[in-house]
Amino acid sequence: MNEKPSPESIATHVVMSALREMSDVLSIATKFESAGFEFAIVGGPVRDLLLGREICDLDFTTNATPEEIIAVAKPWADSVWDVGIEFGTVGVRRGDTEMEITTYRAEKYEEDSRKPQVAFGTDLLEDLVRRDFTINAMAVRLPQLEFVDPFGGINDLLKKVIRTPRAAELSFSDDPLRMMRAARFASQLGFALVADVVIAATEMADRIDIVSAERIRDELNKLLMGQFPLLGLEILEGTKIADRIMPELPALQLEIDEHHRHKDVYEHSLIVLKQAIELESTHSPVMEPDLVLRLAALLHDIGKPKTRRFEQGGGVSFHHHEVVGAKIARKRMMALRYPGVIVDQVTQLIELHLRFHGYGQGQWTDAAVRRYVRDAGDQLVRLHKLTRADCTTRNQRRAMILAATYDDLEERIAVLASQEELNSIRPDLDGNQIMEILALPAGPIVGKAYKHMLDVRLDEGPMTYEQAVDHLKTWWNAQAD
Repeated sequence: MNEKPSPESIATHVVMSALREMSDVLSIATKFESAGFEFAIVGGPVRDLLLGREICDLDFTTNATPEEIIAVAKPWADSVWDVGIEFGTVGVRRGDTEMEITTYRAEKYEEDSRKPQVAFGTDLLEDLVRRDFTINAMAVRLPQLEFVDPFGGINDLLKKVIRTPRAAELSFSDDPLRMMRAARFASQLGFALVADVVIAATEMADRIDIVSAERIRDELNKLLMGQFPLLGLEILEGTKIADRIMPELPALQLEIDEHHRHKDVYEHSLIVLKQAIELESTHSPVMEPDLVLRLAALLHDIGKPKTRRFEQGGGVSFHHHEVVGAKIARKRMMALRYPGVIVDQVTQLIELHLRFHGYGQGQWTDAAVRRYVRDAGDQLVRLHKLTRADCTTRNQRRAMILAATYDDLEERIAVLASQEELNSIRPDLDGNQIMEILALPAGPIVGKAYKHMLDVRLDEGPMTYEQAVDHLKTWWNAQAD
């Protein structure tokens, strides 16, 4: 009777079958073998092949030095470039196939260093033991197609756990960013961290301080863009790493949500993030996973701790927390080296996220709707989704009323947009016309007149040239009085 194949053998077969179809991969592997070097596909690509995920990057490792990698690859490739020679990595492209080839290596941080020290190695197993997690410490020797899994990575994939190849504290000491990477992989894969990984990350959380802001930002972005970001965020909070990289976030746990229907503002923020993610694909217009929306949802109430006031009768208020929160978010995002455009977009959404609550049951005038669209600008779609996501009441009747009210606002925006091109509202008179009508040279007074005419346009909608001239002259005569 034939023995039933194990999950490990089935998984290995899947990887081998996929690699046999990659002619360029086998071709360059043969070149390295002919030159007397070892060559293996390693890490993420092997993991993703086993999980049936699309491979985004081709990563290879070899005992050849960077200079030897270039010498072997150059005659074969269309182009070869330096990705990071000091880290042993060379980029190679042939046709549509792009790959990175890295010398076997080990890296670690000195106690107070922000940059890892790299030492090149000569052994594949030594290279694998120094990788972050067992699920990333698998390789396939090429062109032999020999599967190498010394630390049980396949088993951990099957168990859906994140574990380090050696003692977690040693792995995190080599590169403290791995503590955040553990949370990021949990977010991307929905895996759980084994106990010793959680313990080590908690005890060593302060080591994250030596990692550059840019690397922390990139890991946070990948976590937020994962399929299970709440899981990743809970790991950061539970290990106290969040206290080091974004302390304003766990600080929300100290606050009581003003609706008194949530455990705390932190929990409310996670729910808003979850609902915003759902709205990316369920509320028209649908959008791809969006970093700006997710950051805004996570941080939208970040100003509440600084604005909390206890009112008579036991209530709690957070007046102007959206304005304060936008300033706090800007400061934190700049510290994490976010690009200015992302900082501006996120903080604009935070500052505007309460504007809708003044809409009531549709009492806004057309002028108020125009101003809402004008102030949101190119963030209007995101603002729609953020505002809807911010409704976390458990009162179904109230939730339905809020949804219907926002439906009404969006319908009014659509009607006005079709009539007036709201996204490009301009005064009915431009700066040159204002100067000609009032016989003025360019200067601050023209800008003041332009702003007045914009206010008139927002308040009263489109008008004829003659009507606009009358408004301008009336305003100008009032300035002379």
